[in-house]
Amino acid sequence: MIKNTFKTFILLAGLGGLLIAVGQFFGGSFGASLGLGLGLLFAGGSYWFSDKIAIKATRAQPLEESQAPGLYRMVRELTAASNMPMPRLFITPDQQPNAFATGRNDKKAVVAVTQGIMQTLDEYELRGVIAHELAHIRNRDILIGSVAAAVAMGITFMARMLMWGAMFGGSDDEGGNPLGALALALLAPIAAAVIQMAVSRSREFEADRVGARIAGSGEGLARALEKLHATAKRVPMNVNPAQENAFIVSPFTGRQTSFAKFFSTHPPVEERIARLRSPQLI
Repeated sequence: MIKNTFKTFILLAGLGGLLIAVGQFFGGSFGASLGLGLGLLFAGGSYWFSDKIAIKATRAQPLEESQAPGLYRMVRELTAASNMPMPRLFITPDQQPNAFATGRNDKKAVVAVTQGIMQTLDEYELRGVIAHELAHIRNRDILIGSVAAAVAMGITFMARMLMWGAMFGGSDDEGGNPLGALALALLAPIAAAVIQMAVSRSREFEADRVGARIAGSGEGLARALEKLHATAKRVPMNVNPAQENAFIVSPFTGRQTSFAKFFSTHPPVEERIARLRSPQLI
């Protein structure tokens, strides 16, 4: 948990530094000061409102107990057995079966499921998925994942602004270089993908392991991952790419190319399943 907290602050500090650099590029010392102010504002917002950002980005709505009594019962059983607070439950309208957790701590945690996952998985498999998401909450992964997603969205937004500024001349009269801005605009989304990849792959393996312990077995999650991965290839999902790391399987599985796989925020599903079925897992 301490390691993840440290990573979170590094990400936020990096975002602040990038905003200062961009501000200085376009406006000298005044621009740097403005970038610092924006950096502090954005970093603070990413930390305190990470759950709201993720919920809005995925169009999730609160899930009432009357709508899914079985899911509520399952989550209560798993959290009680793990001595964890009950998270808020949300549902997204997506038909692709998937799920994610978000929030800056266990008391502010949210577990969200898609319409598709409720229709695709049986209770045993869904239990494995929920246990995986609870493991993210216990490991404090959701904060760093949410912040990484917010940082990636911020970088991508700045890259688009820089691209438009470069196309229309930028601030060449004050020493700005439109070509440099254009290069930064092209490279920033790659940097965002690398950030997400760095914070996501190892934590998915660990959440699988801890989730299997919470559920009592890794087989339910292994079976769920097989279904989720196969269905994600056929059923598209409309979600901001910066939110990819939040989901239990990549929502863009069916659209990935060999180049995109290099920047994937998720480890190979086949490797995750093999680890879950290993006798040494728990």
